[in-house]
Amino acid sequence: MSTRLTDLLLLGQGKDLTSERGVSCEGELPAASDPTLIARAIAARKALGSRALILGHHYQRDEVIEFADITGDSFKLAQAAASQSEAEFIIFCGVHFMAESADILTRDHQRVILPDLAAGCSMADMATAAQVDQCWSDLTSLGLAEQTIPVTYMNSSAAIKSFTGKNGGTICTSSNAEKSMKWALEKGQKILFLPDQHLGRNTAVASLGLTPDDCVVWNPWKPMGGLTQDEIRAATVILWRGHCSVHGRFTKESIDAYRSKVPDIKIIVHPECQHEVVQAADVVGSTEKIIQVVSTSPAGSKWAVGTELNLVGRLAAANPDKEVFFLDRTVCYCSTMNRIDLPHLVWAMESLVAGHIVNVIKVDEETTRYAKLALEQMLAL
Repeated sequence: MSTRLTDLLLLGQGKDLTSERGVSCEGELPAASDPTLIARAIAARKALGSRALILGHHYQRDEVIEFADITGDSFKLAQAAASQSEAEFIIFCGVHFMAESADILTRDHQRVILPDLAAGCSMADMATAAQVDQCWSDLTSLGLAEQTIPVTYMNSSAAIKSFTGKNGGTICTSSNAEKSMKWALEKGQKILFLPDQHLGRNTAVASLGLTPDDCVVWNPWKPMGGLTQDEIRAATVILWRGHCSVHGRFTKESIDAYRSKVPDIKIIVHPECQHEVVQAADVVGSTEKIIQVVSTSPAGSKWAVGTELNLVGRLAAANPDKEVFFLDRTVCYCSTMNRIDLPHLVWAMESLVAGHIVNVIKVDEETTRYAKLALEQMLAL
């Protein structure tokens, strides 16, 4: 691991974002300093056996990933949950929208557990159901809704996925956004892309042959999205004004600094990054692609990686024959992902062992029905 990355990892995790999702724990949470915590985790995991499946997102802490049965990005983990029909409990070490997707795709007898209910996603929270309904109402009043196909990123609430399914759209991941947007333009004349403007813009420009001028940004806090009727009518892609608080931190200046200081370095970033960062990078790809590209690159390769720090740290540790750097100049953990820690995981597992089912994520029947339509459309693509 590079000295630069080691220093960053030692700086700490910053402050958690506040959340209004409610109380996470019914009872006393184990202390993070409890010297028996790992032993308690091992014992609880053994006691649950095949009744439980633990899913760990790539951005989780090492202490949590150590107990994950399957690791991956949000869609891979949702697929894993859907395929494990024998597990009574799906303990999802990720964030709220991921647990919702797992509940939508799993069977009625299964329960999806989120160890800390405060583990949300700032991007998903940037598009509320009321705001999206208002946007659709505005497009309807302009006579544009019928020709507009919603394409919603996996990083969204169940309510927004449901809106998408109800209006003939599809869900996408960072891996298949190009395919999803091409499908949408074959079906309609416009795309409403929710909720990450950067993934939508980067895909439209890099993969669909569009220009930035073909895209407009809909600001949900302003009447008619802050746009004129002519701007909306002329646009091919209407981008929601949302972004990832982690990936939005990476800058072209950081890329330029690494290129000037580290000879032969390659830059690899996630498509949730800003457009100028994506344009300046050597490789752009999903979390899974970043892992694959760096892991299979030749020994001696040098990489500056623009994604969440927990993943970059593990990527560096797993590839000691390469130099792996973190692209940002400051610590860049996903603070809401980091709310899932070993004390919360132990508390959730021990509660289940004792017969107390805690922190169940349950999506209502109607929302599930339409959200599942959108997810199934993605799978069909």
